[in-house]
This record gives sequence, structure tokens and C-alpha cells, in this order.
Amino acid sequence: MAVTKLSTSGLISFARYNTLLAGNVVYTPFFSVDYLVIAGAGAGGNSSSNSAGGGGAGGYRTSAGTSGGGASAESALSLAVSTDYTVTIGAGGSVGSKSNASRGGNGSNSVFATITSSGGGGGGCQNDLPNGSAGGSGGGGSYNLGAGGNGETGQGYSAGDVTGPGGNASATGGGGAGGTSLDVTQSGEQASDGGSSLNSSITGTSVARAGGGGADGYTEGSSGGGGGGGGAGVAGTVNTGSGGGGGATGGVNRTGQSGGSGIVILKYPDTRTITLGAGLTGSTPAASGGFKVTTITAGTGNVSFA
Repeated sequence: MAVTKLSTSGLISFARYNTLLAGNVVYTPFFSVDYLVIAGAGAGGNSSSNSAGGGGAGGYRTSAGTSGGGASAESALSLAVSTDYTVTIGAGGSVGSKSNASRGGNGSNSVFATITSSGGGGGGCQNDLPNGSAGGSGGGGSYNLGAGGNGETGQGYSAGDVTGPGGNASATGGGGAGGTSLDVTQSGEQASDGGSSLNSSITGTSVARAGGGGADGYTEGSSGGGGGGGGAGVAGTVNTGSGGGGGATGGVNRTGQSGGSGIVILKYPDTRTITLGAGLTGSTPAASGGFKVTTITAGTGNVSFA
């Protein structure tokens, strides 16, 4: 009787065939996850006189609508079950420690898996630190001839500049995910509003987030850019990635304020179940329309799906 030699590949195929006959799952396909990842926003500058710029909005990246800086929607992520994916919610930037002249601190990055959004830039303050900082969206400039910080491509907008001629004191709002703040002339004691926010309907309801913080001029305050962007002397709203307002004393008496913290929102098929690891705070309402939506508002940790 002839003897047939079985190859290794043949044995493996035979084992897989028997496993399938037994009803065991040997391969689970990847599934698609949409996301909105917003970083913490920058704080407004703080000044003992003259003016201070508003904080820039946190970087805004999404696969479910327009991304920050006028960018198109990014591609959804293809994820696997039983795999850990990192999530970090970026904190808003803090006001500088010097009461007489402090540039606002930048916000912290937010992360989901391979997606990182950059923290917003802090607002500038009067003579010694007039330029706003770069970030997801840039921080506003201030007296003396401060330039607005640059925004990150695909995440947010730059802030406006304070231009000549000299004299008096003006400042610009922080850039927003949906638009830049306006330039102002230094001699006009002006303060431009923060750059506009962006709306997202990833949760099923349209919500505006990531507006720039308003600037504070010597005699004039300004408004935030919507979606929780702080006006002059007003903090950015938590979990919106909106910039904090600038502060100044002189003709007015306001202090710089912190940026709003970020957020991560995930949308995925309702056949999947998410687990939030230790260190993360979030919620998942009842499924709707074939999808679940999980909103994560604080912490650092891992998520996994089953």
C-alpha cells in the first residue's frame, strides 16, 4: 500500500478545517471605528498692564466630518478585537505663574491609537513675551507687536498678529479649529475675538467645540470663538478643547484663564463592546442606528473591544 507524506502546510490546513467544523472562531475580521480627538487648549496670557492674547484651541482631528484647519475628514481606523489601544485626554494649559507678565501655557496632546492631536498654543503677554505659542491652533499675540502662534496643519488655525504703528495696547484672540482670529493694529487698543469653533455630529447631535480664546486689550475685551472658547478673562469650557481668555490690567482688570481640556469620542458597530481600562472616565449610551458612541472625558489608559 502506498504511503503519502503529509506536508506541514497540509497538516495546518487540516487542523484549521477541523476547528471550523467544531464551530470555533479562528479569525475575526477587523472593524471600522470613527473618531473625534480634540487636544487640551492653550491658556490666555496674563499681564499687569497693556494686553494679553487668547489661548489657541486644541488640535481637532476626526474621521466623521471636517477636521481642524479646513482639512477633510481623515480615514476611519480599522481595529481588532482583544487588542489594547491607548487613550489620553489632554489637559488644558495653565496660566503662567508670574502675575505681572506670563505667556499662557500650551495645552496637552490627546491620543487615540495612532491619532494624536496637538495641544493648543498659549497666548502672548505684553512686552517681554508678546508672541503667541504654536500649537494645534496658535495662541494670540499681544503688545508689543506680538505675532500669533502657528496652527498645526490639519488640526487648527493660526492666530492673528498685532501690527504697527506703535502706541497703546492691543491683542489678538487665539486661533480656533474652524478659523483664525483677526489681526489688530497696536495703536487702536483693540482685542480680536477668538477663532471660530467646529461642529461635529459624531454623537448624533451637532456640538461646537475648539473655539479660540478671546484677547484682552488695554480698554477692550473680546469674545471666545464659540464652542466654549473663553472670552477675555474667561476660561475655556472643559472637554471642548477651547482656548482660555487673555487677561490684562490697566483700563480693565481681568486675569488670564486656563484652556479647556480635550475629549475623545468613538463611534463603532453596535455588535462590539468596549472596555475602558483603569484611569479612564467615559460613558456609552444605548446604541442607536446600528452604532454605539463612547465619549471619554478624562485620564490615560487603554481601551479594548470584544
